Amino acid sequence: MQTPFQRLGEDKIRELCDAFYHAMDTLPEAAGIRAMHAKDLGPISNTLAEYLIGWMGGPPLYHDKKGTVCLTDPHAPYHIGPKETGQWLLCFDAALKAINASDDVKAMLHGPIRQVAAAVQNRDHSNAAEKDPNIIAVGRT
Repeated sequence: MQTPFQRLGEDKIRELCDAFYHAMDTLPEAAGIRAMHAKDLGPISNTLAEYLIGWMGGPPLYHDKKGTVCLTDPHAPYHIGPKETGQWLLCFDAALKAINASDDVKAMLHGPIRQVAAAVQNRDHSNAAEKDPNIIAVGRT
């Protein structure tokens, strides 16, 4: 079975991240998480792309730059509860649609990306990363 990186490739993952932040910037339902970001979404789109490229089975660009793949620390200052997690997933699903991702790719990413989103959530529940720290590190359970 091919990895998501093999199915999408680096350019399509970068397109996915641009579409993700475009959705965040334009969907009224995502206003809560949009407010957590800088005006210029370009740098964070690149950071997410570097993370997802490695997480999806490609080269570890994020790890090579940051030396870690932990996502909980950078998100710790922000209130990320179920509402914010839902907004994030709404944007991710919109981005998959915007890049015309195949149903196979959508199905491949559906569960794991929701586990990552749950692991970053830091309010209103116990953190999934406490149960399995590998969820964020490698994108699998």
